[in-house]
Amino acid sequence: MAASASALASHRLPAAVRAPFEARTWRAFGYVLIGLPLSVLWFALSVAFVSAGAGLLITFLGVPILAGALAMCRGFGTVERARARGLLGLDVAAPEPVRGRTGGAFSWMGAVLKSGASWRHLLYAILHMPWAVFSFSVTVALWGWGWSLFTYPLWQWTFPAWVGQDGIQLYGDATHALYLDAPFEIAVTSLVGLVFVLVGPWVLRGLVSVDRLLVSGLLGPSRLASRVTELESDRGVVVDTAAADLRRIERDLHDGAQARLAALAMDLGLAKEKLARDPEAAAVLVDEAHGEVKLALQELRDLARGIHPAILTDRGLDAALSAVASRCAVPVSVDVDLPARPAPAIEGIAYFTVSELLQNVTRHARARRAWVDVWRSGDRLMLQVRDDGVGGAGAGAAGSGLAGLAERVGAVDGVLAVDSPTGGPTTVTAELPWRPRA
Repeated sequence: MAASASALASHRLPAAVRAPFEARTWRAFGYVLIGLPLSVLWFALSVAFVSAGAGLLITFLGVPILAGALAMCRGFGTVERARARGLLGLDVAAPEPVRGRTGGAFSWMGAVLKSGASWRHLLYAILHMPWAVFSFSVTVALWGWGWSLFTYPLWQWTFPAWVGQDGIQLYGDATHALYLDAPFEIAVTSLVGLVFVLVGPWVLRGLVSVDRLLVSGLLGPSRLASRVTELESDRGVVVDTAAADLRRIERDLHDGAQARLAALAMDLGLAKEKLARDPEAAAVLVDEAHGEVKLALQELRDLARGIHPAILTDRGLDAALSAVASRCAVPVSVDVDLPARPAPAIEGIAYFTVSELLQNVTRHARARRAWVDVWRSGDRLMLQVRDDGVGGAGAGAAGSGLAGLAERVGAVDGVLAVDSPTGGPTTVTAELPWRPRA
């Protein structure tokens, strides 16, 4: 209770008053203090080895020295990313590793020299040193002068006791000297120090924001490598989704229509045997087989609708979503405002996204009404499903239906956003790329 009360009291203080005492400020201060000696070391080693390697390129020795220097810079980057993660809370992924084609030493050296990430690490080691000197100087000056002047009333007595003067000398020449020793002067000095103390954290945060840009821009993976990784992940999602859909179709066919057709064949075989001896029993079997045929056809229609409904192909999203809404357990208003039909793949994803969201409304929302809106915004297809249910839905839980839906939408560079506070209402917005129909 005491801890929560103190935390509540601290949050009631203005941000300018809290800033000098927050852990975030002191972590940033430690980052700047540690940064200067490290950046000087990185700069000295990088420049020395790269210069030696470049100078010896006329001989064979320059190549391994230069490659080793770049590899060393990548090691510096590992330390800097860890320092930024621990003190600034900035989590930057490591760049793509260096791999030679053959696995030999020459192949590795060639890969290091051709790696853009290696040269970005070298650029960081060179650029960060002057910036670290500047940020260190500004931070220590503000910090030192601020706290010294702010606490001046506490240690002003040391001047007459140990230095032999009345206080801090503000001005002095051969004939005159001005000391801060009067009560009013001491109070003004403390107020000036308080201004420095309150301003210092914000200046410090501005300085470390430049460090954040340097670390994330030069020590992380390139945009191309990040995009490749994202596309590989999306490809894996698409493959897994397609495999899951194939397993579902196979299971539905095996357990549903196939089983009914097998039973139908057996019933017709029995009816054929009894047709001459017991026509009435054969007629009953034929009647049962007719019922099985109807059920099998209905299951096949449902399965086909689950793969790709014919109404979507023939009439588009408006009619297909209206058909889905008519089967929902709660009244659903559908508003589709599109200038044209999107590409079939995007149209299919949009249909199944809305269909699954409406199934969630039926199963979990306990809603009285739902709304579906579809429109185009620039080069994006926007989908929004709202309900007045109990809320509490979220896409963060691994393995949940919304999480799987978010992965499928993300596989085509889409975004799924869920706003579902406890007590409702729930709004799920999906954003898909707009691709025109060929």
